[in-house]
Amino acid sequence: MKIESSDRGRLCLIALFLSILFCLLGVRFYWIQIVEGDKWAAFALAQHQHVVTEPCMRGTFYSNTSIKKGHPGEKQPFVVDVLKFHLFIDPDSIPELVKPKMASELLAFLPDSTKGAQEFYKKSRSRKIASWLEREKKEEIEAWWHTFSRREKIVRNAIYFTSEYKRSYPFGSMLGTVLHTVQEDQMTPTGGLELLLNSYLKGKEGKRLITRSPSHPLDTGKILSAPENGADVYLTVNHYLQAVTESELEKGVKAVKARGGWAVMMDPYTGEVLALAQTPSFDPARYTEYYNDPNLTDLTKVKAVTDCFEPGSIFKAITVAVSLKANEDLAKRGKGPLFTPDEKIPCSNGWFPGRSAPIREFRIHRFLNMDLGLQKSSNIYVARLASRIVGTMGDDWYRKTLFEMFGFGQKTGIELPAESIGLLPTPGKVHPNGKLEWSLPTPYSLALGHNILCTSMQLVRAFAILANGGLDVQPHLIRKIEKNGQTLIDNTGYRAHKQVMNPGLTRQIVRSLKFVTKEGGTSKLADIPGYTEAGKSGTAEKIIDGTYSREHNVSSFVGFAPAHHPRFVLIVTIDDPERKIIPGVGRQQMGGVTSGPVFREIAIKALQYLGETPDDPYGFAVGDPRRDPKRADWALEIQALKQLYDEWNR
Repeated sequence: MKIESSDRGRLCLIALFLSILFCLLGVRFYWIQIVEGDKWAAFALAQHQHVVTEPCMRGTFYSNTSIKKGHPGEKQPFVVDVLKFHLFIDPDSIPELVKPKMASELLAFLPDSTKGAQEFYKKSRSRKIASWLEREKKEEIEAWWHTFSRREKIVRNAIYFTSEYKRSYPFGSMLGTVLHTVQEDQMTPTGGLELLLNSYLKGKEGKRLITRSPSHPLDTGKILSAPENGADVYLTVNHYLQAVTESELEKGVKAVKARGGWAVMMDPYTGEVLALAQTPSFDPARYTEYYNDPNLTDLTKVKAVTDCFEPGSIFKAITVAVSLKANEDLAKRGKGPLFTPDEKIPCSNGWFPGRSAPIREFRIHRFLNMDLGLQKSSNIYVARLASRIVGTMGDDWYRKTLFEMFGFGQKTGIELPAESIGLLPTPGKVHPNGKLEWSLPTPYSLALGHNILCTSMQLVRAFAILANGGLDVQPHLIRKIEKNGQTLIDNTGYRAHKQVMNPGLTRQIVRSLKFVTKEGGTSKLADIPGYTEAGKSGTAEKIIDGTYSREHNVSSFVGFAPAHHPRFVLIVTIDDPERKIIPGVGRQQMGGVTSGPVFREIAIKALQYLGETPDDPYGFAVGDPRRDPKRADWALEIQALKQLYDEWNR
């Protein structure tokens, strides 16, 4: 058959078109299989395979069980990670006719899941139905699903679980403000040590590859990378001492109908914070309530390091210490002392330069020495010392000594966020309102514990220096951090070693402070039966809206026990106790009346727990059969001081 030329042309075009088409198909095939091969392979696998995270355990906080010599005890966690489960469904693998029945039965196990039924009708391979299920609930659902899936002929992986660890608190809210927690959804720390140490605690999640098919359950699969748990933190805080401190503090705050309170217990030689309590407390397990309620947010702060207040009469011991330091510096210059501890100093005239009103006392004293000045908590006595300090050593020397020797006006360095530096006035520096921080009457105010702002942590550190023989000490909460048997941080060998004050001078101050809690002192309610102690109370008016309030106070007592070679320094601060007169005792808002008894109760239990042998076995309250006034510690000294006071102040 003869082919016409026109037909031949059409055949050539068709052949050319088919050739080009096959070439294009070849190019496209090459592009998909070779150039974009990995992309489409991943897309195909994504229809059958899925990568999920393998949970890791966040690091644990452990109690300091080594505090009892010879009785280290077992590890005691303050917080533990508990394995919880999240429930998912694969809506695409569930037949439409079965979905209503399956949703009804499955959600019956989850009474809190009000919107779960909607998830069954979403176009998806993975929808979360419930979060943070207990293991018992997971096993209950799995038992039901085994029967239901076989009866309804549904693939076994139409539901599956993933696991995740959740913070749990065996002691409830204990140490809550210090530890804080992590948000459940983002695992973001809310504050405290959880925030500060997050890089050590958080660990690293692993990866697991799961395959979507009837023969591969979705809660199994190949581990791509193993999870890495976070580091463990061994705290200086002891769980028993913390529990005692929190319990007695709460009782004390309720007894005086105060707004709240906080307390710090620290080893004066190592700087280890043994207890750091606060009431009302912050419960980490209910963190959302605190951050959603403006009235509760303030409770999330560690007030012992964030809230400043005027220390009041507590500071009189510091004024005496500075005066003794001045004597030492003058002696090095070949000059006579500023004062002597036994010196008879007139204290009836309260007028001082630059003041518009005289310094007043609760009781007028004609003459006092150092022991009596601290025992009676005399405002005029310490103001006289301050007058001599600035008159002989100068304002700059006075401030420098407070700053360098005791650390006022600077952070202690405790491992907590938002620590305040307080306020230590500086000569020549101007306040934002244009007034000088340090004026002519400032030294006399400082001597009484006014015109200066401190935190309780700063005061504990300062009194630790007096208690340990003049050694600068670094307060801290972390003993060590360990991970997989490797020590990352180790503070267990730390001991205070830098001498900032002569031990002989601190012994003189301790001697005077021992009179404060005895007969004739301002803090008899802080006397620890069976043990010696030394300490000082303080009461200051709160500053509200920039002015002093006569109706609101901050009341504190800080002390240490035993008085010589103490096991701890303890400060108790009560915020805004009810103002009233207690017959036979005095004004309730005074630090010795409000905070002193809390100090005593905490100290009794702490010393007994620590196994400390009573060093004053006859020093008990009047009426106690164990009392022997002739053999009790400091009995003769108290009697002699009373005779001296009566002689000078008839």
